Amino acid sequence: MAEVKESSILIQDVETKNIMTKSTLPVGGYSVNPYVGCTHGCKYCYASFMKRFTGHTEPWGTFLDVKHWPAIKNPQKYKGQRVVIGSVTDGYLPQEVQFQNTRKLLEQLRGSEAEILICTKSDLVIRDIDLLKKLGKVTVSWSINTLDEGFKNDMDDAVSIKRRLEAMKQIYDAGIRTVCFIAPVFPGITDFEAIFHQVRNQCDLIWLENLNLRGGFKKDIMDYICKKYPDLVPLYDAIYNKGDRSYFRGLEDQAERLAKENSCPFVDNELPYGRAEPGHPVIVDYFYHEEVRGSENTGRRNPKK
Repeated sequence: MAEVKESSILIQDVETKNIMTKSTLPVGGYSVNPYVGCTHGCKYCYASFMKRFTGHTEPWGTFLDVKHWPAIKNPQKYKGQRVVIGSVTDGYLPQEVQFQNTRKLLEQLRGSEAEILICTKSDLVIRDIDLLKKLGKVTVSWSINTLDEGFKNDMDDAVSIKRRLEAMKQIYDAGIRTVCFIAPVFPGITDFEAIFHQVRNQCDLIWLENLNLRGGFKKDIMDYICKKYPDLVPLYDAIYNKGDRSYFRGLEDQAERLAKENSCPFVDNELPYGRAEPGHPVIVDYFYHEEVRGSENTGRRNPKK
């Protein structure tokens, strides 16, 4: 297993028996990650838990395992299934330019008739427009939780918000279904209405998801809020130390009003696959999405008890 240092990133090759993993994500189907680790290094990333299973001791964002897998011999096995690319990595990391794992994966999924969802914070995806158009039901989702490049730079090392927005428009104009994933929503910081008006004419769906603070990064985020946004400390304490959901309930109401005012559907399940009327994207309430479970492509919320 070769190891290479690329600036401050440790890169190594790993073998895997099967690139396709049955998913427990709310949208179901299969989860596919062409890499282990993510060099975007997002400060709030839930995927940092992957370190526990890889033996890595390096800080999240400073290592990348490049997967090698046997070719997918029967892509029709995934017909009608949701295939999520990038649930715990980004398939379009800067290193994808060199390794082209995601491109290889998409080539192997040709003819599968799967419903492919690509989750990214990159504009490199435009490289593959030709291939995406041949795959049928494809959705590309960009995480955008701010229009403030300064806040974005505090939180991740991915490309600028401006570049993400430009890539979204280019993909949308190519006839490919697009999503603006407003996530995670930082209380008191993320202005989802401003983002809505920025993207409404270049996406089919807008997903809303709250900031979850678990594990080791909770302290980092709380310390950041204390330093940069001290006026928000009481709000974050109420939400993340005392379990108060009233702020996000208020955002749900606000999002529903925004949808109504702009003639946009407001739902808590974006399935089945479809395209929105231009300028009227579907707004999807994924707040507290951990209450959504199932691997049968239903996306249904668990009934509240």
